[in-house]
Amino acid sequence: MAATIDLLTNDPRKARDEALRHPEKAHRPDNPIQRKPDWIRVKAPGSPKWAETRNIVKENKLVTVCEEASCPNVGECWEHKHATFMIMGDTCTRACAFCNVKTGLPEALDANEPAHIGDATAKLGLKHVVITSVDRDDLADGGVQHFADVIREIRARSPGTTIEILTPDFLRKDGALEVVVAAKPDVFNHNLETVPSKYLKVRPGARYFHSIRLLQRVKELDPTIFTKSGIMVGLGEERNEVLQLMDDLRSADVDFLTIGQYLQPTRKHHPVIRFVPPPEFKGYETVAYAKGFLMVSATPLTRSSHHAGSDFARLKAARDARGR
Repeated sequence: MAATIDLLTNDPRKARDEALRHPEKAHRPDNPIQRKPDWIRVKAPGSPKWAETRNIVKENKLVTVCEEASCPNVGECWEHKHATFMIMGDTCTRACAFCNVKTGLPEALDANEPAHIGDATAKLGLKHVVITSVDRDDLADGGVQHFADVIREIRARSPGTTIEILTPDFLRKDGALEVVVAAKPDVFNHNLETVPSKYLKVRPGARYFHSIRLLQRVKELDPTIFTKSGIMVGLGEERNEVLQLMDDLRSADVDFLTIGQYLQPTRKHHPVIRFVPPPEFKGYETVAYAKGFLMVSATPLTRSSHHAGSDFARLKAARDARGR
């Protein structure tokens, strides 16, 4: 049975919770939340395997982006024991207009977190794990050493697991990227999120061409690491802007592109300008492959970490087929 979680409610408790999570958005005018079209349907979480994954996450006192960002695929992924661990706390120093992760002043890093992540990876028996984080502009290195420590702990406790990291931009953190690349993740993912014309409203704390350069620099430092980036559509972008973004990523030798529908978390977040129909996603996929990406995932419910394990196997196969 499929179920849609509808955010059209006037529950005052929800409004108070939103104000606590996003104090910088509290005084913004409300943006109406549109009803989702028929092609956006997700399975409601609650299966025994979902519960088992949730218990392991809670026992190890871990944070997942699946929960914090209100990912629509959490039921499916957790049922298959796939989870994206979010390190360095649950509070972000940025205030992106699309994101449901809490904003504010983060707490100090948990020195035991890398070991907990390693233990949870082993207990879940993960063949492929995705590690992401909040932005930590408050830290001198942006938290990059913590990323490296997590990678090393996973390698020690679960040596057969491949590791994908989804990182912040490490803006103005000189030398940070070299540290995490030296830890040798299998996949380095950094999302552009949207086209450059939307950055001022959607991703004001970031810089588009810095993110492009970050991805390019990974390949310069270690060409064996797969690189990946993703965007949301439905934020008011034009098709030609998305095609130019593809060219920018290919100029940085990015291997894997993901494109998904933006879904508005609350009335205080950026509105959905348009629900992009599935045939348009298929069109983006076709064009992206023609531009030279090794892998493309473009559907309304595509998210950066969705099907990451099976996608990694396909990514390796595509590289091998090209003789790289």
